[in-house]
Amino acid sequence: MWGILLSILSWLLFIVFIAGLLVVGGLLLRGYLTTGAPTGALVGGFFAPKPDKRLDVVDQANVDGRRRLVLVRRDEVEHLIMTGGPVDVVIETGIGSKASEKTSISGKTEPGLTRPARSFGGVGRDKSS
Repeated sequence: MWGILLSILSWLLFIVFIAGLLVVGGLLLRGYLTTGAPTGALVGGFFAPKPDKRLDVVDQANVDGRRRLVLVRRDEVEHLIMTGGPVDVVIETGIGSKASEKTSISGKTEPGLTRPARSFGGVGRDKSS
């Protein structure tokens, strides 16, 4: 007699457990458990919308076999970068921003290129001689 009663009770507990799993699964699918969940909750951000992208590669072009120019946009400001050489170089920053001057990484305003132009033929020689 006790054996039959114990088996009925165990089956009843098993059915209640499965029904509870189905209810929790349905609530997760509907998103009821995620709305208003505290920060750090296990399922708090499971159905939350993804944040806006802050970083995007706008365009890229090959300079030669190794180097590449990449136009990168971060927070609506574009930056021109040359990669692949011995050192990656930021060529221009602040493109598309409200500032009309180019700024370097240090924050000082500079012209686009600071090196003097190269001349062919007389490398390192004075032109007056």
